[in-house]
Amino acid sequence: MRFDGASVLGLAQLLAIGLAVYLTVLIWYTMRRLTRPPRRTYASAIARGRPGDPGEALDGREYESWLLRSRGRDLPVWDVRGDDPDGAVVIMVHGWGDARVGALTRLPAIVPVCSRVVMLELPGHGEAPGTCSLGTRETQDLCALIERVKEDGRALGVFGWSLGAGVAIAVGSGDDGCARSIDAIIAEAPYRLAHTPARNVLRNANLPHRANLGPALALLGVRLGVGPSWRGFDRASLAAKLACPLLVIHGSDDEVCPIDDAREIARSAPRGELCEIEHGRHNDLWTDPEHSAKASEAVRALLGRLGAGSERS
Repeated sequence: MRFDGASVLGLAQLLAIGLAVYLTVLIWYTMRRLTRPPRRTYASAIARGRPGDPGEALDGREYESWLLRSRGRDLPVWDVRGDDPDGAVVIMVHGWGDARVGALTRLPAIVPVCSRVVMLELPGHGEAPGTCSLGTRETQDLCALIERVKEDGRALGVFGWSLGAGVAIAVGSGDDGCARSIDAIIAEAPYRLAHTPARNVLRNANLPHRANLGPALALLGVRLGVGPSWRGFDRASLAAKLACPLLVIHGSDDEVCPIDDAREIARSAPRGELCEIEHGRHNDLWTDPEHSAKASEAVRALLGRLGAGSERS
């Protein structure tokens, strides 16, 4: 069978159209996956053999559930009284694809040295409405919660992990009343740039990322108002503006957020400290007994000082 020039050109155009359609769909899928992560709820926690609410995590302790109004949405919150009436109030902010149930494995470590622990569910996660904005607009939700729960004369700490760690650093780096309300930040498994965890999440799930992730993030940057280059997102640059102490906890073998990011973030903060957990990965710092013992010791030490007042600026 012979093909003339017109036939070859037509076939090439058809293939080009097919490739363009494929890339368009792939970029759309990538944007959707990043802004609509898997939802973790009570049922998913129970299915994994883990506590589904604070009462189950703390041997039947009473807790409150309420809704935080932020950006026109009602975000679920758990509120637990701690064991130390003179301790700090601590806000816990989860990572991408996690939810407030993710705070429950960390809760026993901090309740003894806090007066109150408040666990926020970010938009697009768990039972919260909306979509994820990859740490760009969640800062408004954290500020709304800080304004709601801060108490005069009592220290306030923010404990975030992964995406939540970046949100905490971004809020603390400001020069407004919200930033000045924070007396210490605990950043577990943070990352510097948005594309780093996005690439690794896709790669670890055996999903394509080379041709689609860059355009997807550029389009999301425009949509989210930070621009296609995500200028100003770097969590190390923001950490350099922190007035409060920053404790960074990170596993040396983290497959999502590289340890080098954590080292640079801690080094950049004027009052930064790094707790590097040998062989720790992204999601086992509180499920592996050896890792959780080291993480718990570092967290309690900071919050204990915070409650005593020695860490306040």
